[in-house]
Amino acid sequence: MSKVDSSNGPKIKIITTNRRASYDFSLVSRFEAGIMLTGTEVKALRENKCSLQEAYIGFVKNGDELFIMNMTIPEYSMGNRENHEPTRNRKLLLHKREIKKLKDNVKEKGMTIIPLQIYFSDHLVKLEIALAKPKKNFDKRESTKKKEVERDLKRKYKV
Repeated sequence: MSKVDSSNGPKIKIITTNRRASYDFSLVSRFEAGIMLTGTEVKALRENKCSLQEAYIGFVKNGDELFIMNMTIPEYSMGNRENHEPTRNRKLLLHKREIKKLKDNVKEKGMTIIPLQIYFSDHLVKLEIALAKPKKNFDKRESTKKKEVERDLKRKYKV
């Protein structure tokens, strides 16, 4: 699951993705956020150990700070008693204008913030998040039909 950018930009190595995000939600806009981590959490991420399945993002402390909750980073295998707690809340690092934009959009009916993927950008750990609206059941059926039609067309016209 690694992707290396061939241009002169930063090298990106994807740790894990949230595959159900685009199925359950229609994505409105995407943001790149940094995460405040401890040393053993970064070492565990270097072993590609992480889960975004039950993770969600919310505002804490008067709505001025954004946190990711329930993201699971298992304890580092070579860690000692100073190891981290696997599902602790982790602060996201964004510009104030981005936090304000997200906060204003979440106040709208039905909008939410979801994690999409976590990755290394050079030596920094980044989290891609998205402002999203939940899909209804008929929307999910439409998107799966559309994917099936595209897949069939590719098979049919493939040489």
